[in-house]
Amino acid sequence: MWRYRSWDVPQIPAEALHTQKAITKSGLPHLAPPPSAPGALCGESERQIRSTVDWSESATYGEHIWFETNVSGDFCYVGEQYCVAKMLQKSVSRRKCAACKIVVHTPCIEQLEKINFRCKPSFRESGSRNVREPTFVRHHWVHRRRQDGKCRHCGKGFQQKFTFHSKEIVAISCSWCKQAYHSKVSCFMLQQIEEPCSLGVHAAVVIPPTWILRARRPQNTLKASKKKKRASFKRKSSKKGPEEGRWRPFIIRPTPSPLMKPLLVFVNPKSGGNQGAKIMQSFLWYLNPRQVFDLSQGGPREALEMYRKVHNLRILACGGDGTVGWILSTLDQLRLKPPPPVAILPLGTGNDLARTLNWGGGYTDEPVSKILSHVEEGNVVQLDRWDLRAEPNPEAGPEDDGATDRLPLDVFNNYFSLGFDAHVTLEFHESREANPEKFNSRFRNKMFYAGTAFSDFLAGGSKDLAKHIRVVCDGTDLTPKIQELKPQCIVFLNIPRYCAGTMPWGHPGEHHDFEPQRHDDGYLEVIGFTMTSLAALQVGGHGERLTQCREVLLITSKAIPVQVDGEPCRLAASRIRIALRNQATMVQKAKRRSTAPLHSDQQPVPEQLQIQVSRVSMHDYEALHYDKEQLREASVPLGTVVVPGDSDLELCRAHIERLQQEPEGAGAQSSMCQKLSPKWCFLDATTASRFYRIDRAQEHLNYVTEIAQDEIYILDPELLGASARPNLPTPTSPVPTSPCSPTPRLLQGDAAPPAGEELIEAARRNDFCKLQELHRAGGDLTHRDERSRTLLHHAVSAGSKDVVRYLLEHTPPEILDAAEENGETCLHQAAALRQRTICHYIVEAGASLMKTDQQGDTPRQRAEKAQDTELAAYLASRQHYQMIQREDQETAV
Repeated sequence: MWRYRSWDVPQIPAEALHTQKAITKSGLPHLAPPPSAPGALCGESERQIRSTVDWSESATYGEHIWFETNVSGDFCYVGEQYCVAKMLQKSVSRRKCAACKIVVHTPCIEQLEKINFRCKPSFRESGSRNVREPTFVRHHWVHRRRQDGKCRHCGKGFQQKFTFHSKEIVAISCSWCKQAYHSKVSCFMLQQIEEPCSLGVHAAVVIPPTWILRARRPQNTLKASKKKKRASFKRKSSKKGPEEGRWRPFIIRPTPSPLMKPLLVFVNPKSGGNQGAKIMQSFLWYLNPRQVFDLSQGGPREALEMYRKVHNLRILACGGDGTVGWILSTLDQLRLKPPPPVAILPLGTGNDLARTLNWGGGYTDEPVSKILSHVEEGNVVQLDRWDLRAEPNPEAGPEDDGATDRLPLDVFNNYFSLGFDAHVTLEFHESREANPEKFNSRFRNKMFYAGTAFSDFLAGGSKDLAKHIRVVCDGTDLTPKIQELKPQCIVFLNIPRYCAGTMPWGHPGEHHDFEPQRHDDGYLEVIGFTMTSLAALQVGGHGERLTQCREVLLITSKAIPVQVDGEPCRLAASRIRIALRNQATMVQKAKRRSTAPLHSDQQPVPEQLQIQVSRVSMHDYEALHYDKEQLREASVPLGTVVVPGDSDLELCRAHIERLQQEPEGAGAQSSMCQKLSPKWCFLDATTASRFYRIDRAQEHLNYVTEIAQDEIYILDPELLGASARPNLPTPTSPVPTSPCSPTPRLLQGDAAPPAGEELIEAARRNDFCKLQELHRAGGDLTHRDERSRTLLHHAVSAGSKDVVRYLLEHTPPEILDAAEENGETCLHQAAALRQRTICHYIVEAGASLMKTDQQGDTPRQRAEKAQDTELAAYLASRQHYQMIQREDQETAV
């Protein structure tokens, strides 16, 4: 009969023993492992606080993975008896284990040995003494002082302790399957300790620790015949490949099952700011830590080689399109049969491949548990990959000193382009390599792109592109057509998306002369762009469709900037051949198949649904999205929509946007203070323990009935938060229900229009609703004071974003450039005060960026004097854009 070992089950902190009658009565041993046990801890001088998984042969069984944390309200897990911080009576740093989520003071990590507590084991030992080792996984029970959800035994919720440093343990939960019980005899019994663990709802993607064996290196074999073994090893290595012949401390011995889809997660921690590092900790909690890999620690090759024999393996690439390309190229080199399909969690900036496969334009805050479900349920599709072969053009003139004869990549998944867009990307990359400290924010990066694009446009560096290239597609010479078009950029496109989500080939149904665009049909789309069509691309336009082809011969007669999936270079005169390389296996996010209705499961989905729509401010969402009830209370009713019962969110969006276009009383609450902003998105209120945002690119994958129960919640980033909204009147109050409705006095027909001083005072005091009341009562929003300052000037001085937006919506355009006595416009004033959001509002409304004050300064120069370089860069780029627009208008005339 199997006898469990003390290091297989985490033990109870001594401080908490008196509160754990269920455990002490059950006789759970509290013994330290013997020195020879595989889990024996190192001495104090040898202990290392690890934040990564140890793959060496000296890896410790049940080792924690520590990250710094600011969770100050959690009691130290070792208990007061062993807590070093308690003895020192001073504040010290804390660390949290990503795999089991216990929190301890950093000096107390050593004390975990005394209470015999280890993390969930991620592997098992090989050897004769483990022949009878059970092939199933045991629970890893951990005491919790705070626990969400309900007890699996009694179904009641866990009592939440809101006091800091609460010592009372309310729950016992398993780090593997996440089952939780009340910490009392009636709910948690001995049989729960010893029963096998199911690994939870994501068992199909979790790699069990029983599959991963730590192999012990023989101590005498290498010494006995060192030279002979080395020679034999070299011969075998030369036949097997660079990785197969090398000894590894860990061996993967899977137990194949048709129901399992084991997952390897590769995270690029540098992608998406700090998103990669944070999301990796979540994967360590939900999965076996030995199936989560940091790409900055040597890349994906070692892990893929180790797991190559795992049946039904899937891969999740967490990063940008470059990260995905890196993994696909490694799979090509390893020649895995069959190749594992790759899913994407987009953490980069462009994420065009992720958008194509329905994974969205970027990760927001979707729970990791839902991401794992999407990866498991996703459809396997094919993706064309294209070979690039470049060789010098012998017929060209002398070489450019700054050019290279090699492409940055020899294969592409998304696109290959040359001309204007490649030149802008190349300038950005060279500048970032020279001064990396100046490119530490996305805002600054985008402004640099805009400035470089404007400079290249003025210099005309790509206007003669057609004179120096020859393009032959499937034997047809397109050069005459290209010379007639005179494009400044040519793109060879494999997927529908390009340049952060635009569709350069056009939307489906717009190109009747060509076959529909696909990423698995073995064809490339060839598109030419003039400067006009490049500008129109960002607002839904497309380029000039040239052809669809299987092979391309591109001949350049001089050095030209090119880019391969975003990797740029200045390529010397070359002959470039493009041909299909192979097809990669990918995972496409699927539309949810379950169409559970709003009501009980026995009732069919109704033909029509009448659903209340409520919107939430960004302020309230960030503060309350972990508390559904409070967030519901903070939401603001918008109206009611009637949609078909099987509607997806794309269709529902169209109905919601019609709400405020309908006349008074037609279903919309037109008396609301603020209109719905164009940046709103849906919130999923039902499928997770908290609200989370749904990417707009994924709305066609979600049904209305999947995210809502009787009420749809939407996030409006420009809505006033509850803390900023005026107090709503009570139901018994005679004041009208809308907080911004005109007062009865101002509604009287014989009342005189409000004086201009009242409007100015409302703008100065940031009293948005008062200003709206005065306007509805006949107040003149174009009023100026004795110094010629407009209401916009006063609103900017007060820093009132809502008043500024209201004035921009309800005043004539000439107010934007109205100047006071010293020549300052409202934009000058906002730039001097470093008000970035208000500057954005005013610029987008059409204010001139070329206007100067009495000192000759433009708004950009005022921002520079205020030492706001990012705002100055933004204003400079918009100033360039206005100049281009003006030139285009003059040319058109």
